[in-house]
Amino acid sequence: MSDLRFKSVEEATARKAVKVELPKERVEAYYGKQVFNRQRMFEYLPKETYDALVCAIDNRQPLGRELADSVADGMKRWALDNGARHYTHWFHPLTGSTAEKHDAFVEHDGKGGVVEKFSGKLLVQQEPDASSFPNGGIRNTFEARGYSAWDISSPAFIVDNTLCIPTVFVSYTGESLDYKTPLLRSLNSIDKAATRVARFFNPEVSHVICNLGWEQEYFLVDEALYAARPDLVMTGRTLMGHESAKNQQLEDHYFGSIPSRVEAFMLDLELEAHRLGIPAKTRHNEVAPNQFELAPIFEEANLANDHNLLLMSVMEEVARRHNFRVLLHEKPFAGINGSGKHNNWSLGTDTGTLLFAPGKNEHDNFRFVTFVANVMAAVHKHNGLLKASIINATNAHRLGANEAPPAIISMFLGSAVSGILDRVEKADSISKITIDGKEKITLDIAQIPELTLDNTDRNRTSPFAFTGNRFEYRAVGSSANNASALIALNAAVAAQLEEFADAVDARVAEGEDRDHAILDEVKKLIRDSRPIHFDGNGYSDEWKEEAARRGLDVETSAPLMYDRYMLPQSVEMFEKTGVLTKKEIEARNEVKWEMFTKKIQIESRVLGDLAINHIIPAAVRYQSLLLDNVYKIQQLFKGSKADSISAQDLANIEAISDHISAIKSGVENMVNARKHANRIESEREKAISYHDDVAPFMEEIRRHIDKLELMVDNEIWPLPKYRELLFIR
Repeated sequence: MSDLRFKSVEEATARKAVKVELPKERVEAYYGKQVFNRQRMFEYLPKETYDALVCAIDNRQPLGRELADSVADGMKRWALDNGARHYTHWFHPLTGSTAEKHDAFVEHDGKGGVVEKFSGKLLVQQEPDASSFPNGGIRNTFEARGYSAWDISSPAFIVDNTLCIPTVFVSYTGESLDYKTPLLRSLNSIDKAATRVARFFNPEVSHVICNLGWEQEYFLVDEALYAARPDLVMTGRTLMGHESAKNQQLEDHYFGSIPSRVEAFMLDLELEAHRLGIPAKTRHNEVAPNQFELAPIFEEANLANDHNLLLMSVMEEVARRHNFRVLLHEKPFAGINGSGKHNNWSLGTDTGTLLFAPGKNEHDNFRFVTFVANVMAAVHKHNGLLKASIINATNAHRLGANEAPPAIISMFLGSAVSGILDRVEKADSISKITIDGKEKITLDIAQIPELTLDNTDRNRTSPFAFTGNRFEYRAVGSSANNASALIALNAAVAAQLEEFADAVDARVAEGEDRDHAILDEVKKLIRDSRPIHFDGNGYSDEWKEEAARRGLDVETSAPLMYDRYMLPQSVEMFEKTGVLTKKEIEARNEVKWEMFTKKIQIESRVLGDLAINHIIPAAVRYQSLLLDNVYKIQQLFKGSKADSISAQDLANIEAISDHISAIKSGVENMVNARKHANRIESEREKAISYHDDVAPFMEEIRRHIDKLELMVDNEIWPLPKYRELLFIR
């Protein structure tokens, strides 16, 4: 119970909002202060070096080694001027988080002292080894070299006193060991493919940029209560706990007034984010108590993903300053909403056109329909793979529940776009492709202006929804590295666009009018992709049955879902786009199965320990008190009166005994199932065994513990309850 053993919950969690010192200057004055952005580059680099570096970034070209020393010198001077003492290559291993190894800016000076140096060689490439990270068999113990290489498209930044340089991480033989490498490959692939199709409509397009706007949901828990819950500390979620009488049923937390302690945390977090160039913009209460959201302005996808990973790290540091702990687990509490990280995904050209935005003329609308139809086709062909890219041991608790996208990938388009596609399917020329202007609604209230309605509404039950000029991939989990979802999505769409462009070019080569060829191919895509289009309630049981009839992937087991990566069409798609090789896919699947197993293994061990060493002793202690009470009643009163008075206590004693017996039996069976699973050599089969054989015992054990929580004296119960965890004081 930590310090709560000697204090009441109110005493342990009585906190005042931490005072946050606001900068005297406006946001634009300190925004990006800790980032080696173009403004800092211009200040610290020679003009020739600055021009060459900006050109390389803008044109997606590698930076020549001859310029690296000049960049490194300027970056070092800027870092030292801003208090940095160390530097690190900051990369994204297959754990899903970030990694770093710090080195000081010192070298021997030959005279018994040191000098502060940082060379181009150290900037561009390092060998962090990092052989203990999961690699799926790509790296042998005796071949453990791993290299990190500078990603010039994501600017370096300073955290505390360390210069962080975003890098990729690859093996000695060149395979990717991280998330950034295939993400960059997928961005290059979709740039190439989408540019090719965009040029059908505008020959001046040189590049297509993938943009991402993530929405980070999270829970805050008082640090004292967190420390008193070993399950939260070790797994990120509560493995037991009966729901509070009041949770989210009144829907009074959503968009409600932000508690003062939380608002102070949010302000502190925004200040840190803005100094690091993270464009944090929106903050609000989410649906569940103690649940909140932060969302930034949209950015280029690689930079946006770096910023999200950086933010998650900064959040934890800032939270501790405010006596909070951040919970990024997708389902930290049963019975209330879990947390996602909605990925708002869009494509835009270097000429300023948003490819998923309807236009003002038939030509632009033709382009809009073409790209929407290709995305539909890609999501339809690879719906199982897209689900595999976002499912894991933690997000599996959230998917399919009635507050999150279902464990079936479908696309919501809305009535307006659906109507457009219906008309296009029947059209015989592009002149028939019309998109009605935005409707207006008048409330007949003098003080309220006329409202403009978007061309599409929102569907919170859809995992992949069209929301105006972008698609919102709602199924991504709150703790995830966004790259996992983006890699699969970008590769699938890129492969589809290339296939589409090939078909159009082949028809044009045979003498067909290009517009007619494009229209005919788009109509085929719309017809063939009908099964993926669903605008209804994704939570309903009827949809699960309908999705299966449509041939959509309805599997819910994460270990089995990972098989979708090895489907022939998936391997072909990844290799064709140059995003992942078959060897890399196989290695990543091994890692996914291994990580799934380890997370369930840890949870089951923690649950077993809590059940045997915390819950059962508390229940036995309370049971002894009841027995003592029954004995005293029997001594004080005689006959039927004594029996009547003690009947309820006897019933409770019997019920407690039944629950204790069930918990002991459940833990024993769970341990035996775990031992059996641990003897399995295949990572895939082991993960399946943990999913099918171990995890069900955890739910059954929890059920009995939660029943005991309602029966045992509150003063004896050893863990903070939901009613204490979920309401910030």
